Amino acid sequence: MSAVNKSAEDGDSFSSKVINIVFIILLLDLLGFTLILPLLPSILDHYAQTGDVVYQSLQSVVDWFREAVGIPMEKKYNSVLFGGLIGSLFSMLQFLSSPVTGALSDHHGRRPLLILTTLGLMSSYAVWAISRSFSMFLLFRVIGGICKGNISLCTAIVADLPSPKARNRGMAMIGIAFSLGFTVGPLMGAYFALSSRTTGNVFYQTPALLALAFSAADLLFIWLMLPETLTKDASPSGFGDSSNLLNPVSLFHFSAVSRTKDPPSKERMQKLQMLGLVYFCYLFLFSGLEFTLSFLTHQRFKFTSMQQGKMFFFIGVIMALIQGGYARRIKPGNHIKAVRMAIITLIPAFILIGLSWNITMLYIGLAMYSFGESCSANQKGTVMGILRSLGALARALGPVVSSSVYWIAGAQTCFLLTSASFTIPLALLSAARRLKDE
Repeated sequence: MSAVNKSAEDGDSFSSKVINIVFIILLLDLLGFTLILPLLPSILDHYAQTGDVVYQSLQSVVDWFREAVGIPMEKKYNSVLFGGLIGSLFSMLQFLSSPVTGALSDHHGRRPLLILTTLGLMSSYAVWAISRSFSMFLLFRVIGGICKGNISLCTAIVADLPSPKARNRGMAMIGIAFSLGFTVGPLMGAYFALSSRTTGNVFYQTPALLALAFSAADLLFIWLMLPETLTKDASPSGFGDSSNLLNPVSLFHFSAVSRTKDPPSKERMQKLQMLGLVYFCYLFLFSGLEFTLSFLTHQRFKFTSMQQGKMFFFIGVIMALIQGGYARRIKPGNHIKAVRMAIITLIPAFILIGLSWNITMLYIGLAMYSFGESCSANQKGTVMGILRSLGALARALGPVVSSSVYWIAGAQTCFLLTSASFTIPLALLSAARRLKDE
């Protein structure tokens, strides 16, 4: 009996060590990733004002198309369109590369793949630090999108842990890392952009070097501290056959789930497919407005990078409070109800943001938006892998569609139209609840 207890204690000790290491790895990764968030509108304005050849060529094509279809000329909206294209390109590359990275990690181990993706991210930040043209900036985002597999790999590491209690604690720590990263990272990016200006360098150089430093520290920490968690007899982490996660039809049909050893019943599969569609629609709409938010505040309220950083900090603090108070107390059977409440909250939130004519109105909308963002579903195993890919696909399409509406009709129409569109996932969610479950 004592041997069994000792084995359990060793397992708990190993799990705790891995969870703490994953938390630090993910926090360093997210801090580097989020530094750019408050800077993107200013970076695109910078290339527009400096007369960058590639940027001007793209702008000429956009202006020609606008004139051809008879849309009123508003050059300030071009940066929103370019931003949406860049955001969607990054997420599309992530959608394509993450299942491949995950499948490779199922065969070769988590640690080697995590080292490889971190090296790729380091190279992307190095390109950003030396970039002085829009084409180099695009190259930085392309490399970053291909190599952004750290989050899914960290989730797979937690899924490798031996006990359900350890896996649940690991997922909670991943949530905390996200909250901290998205709260502190944008503010740091804005602060170091200011310090970069004072030293006479281009304003994004210091944030880029800081992102590179975070990534280098991440690599060193992985190399020295992270043990391999994948065992020979381990079950798939949720990546499974990567082709099922790259084919949108297979994703929406949850084909990977139906091919497992113990597939769910027909009724259960129908409900799962409906919930997957709700998740996709929700993230498609949400990611579009999330991405255009910083452009709205930049153009309507003339927010500086520092004001953008403070806005992201406010959102992050509200999210952390809600996740620490309300979200963590949601009982397992009440997740659909919580998601419904989140979507209902987002409708007036985005209406307020879209119509906001003063800072107070904007921040009331942002507080409601933070509540909606805090309530997200946690799934495990193969279902988690499918939802991760559906989310990446939604984020690949959402920004370019939303920014195109913004470009054609302006911020107010974009936010009001998308707010009204949230009734679609709400209706689908109601239909999912009516489906007979086991």
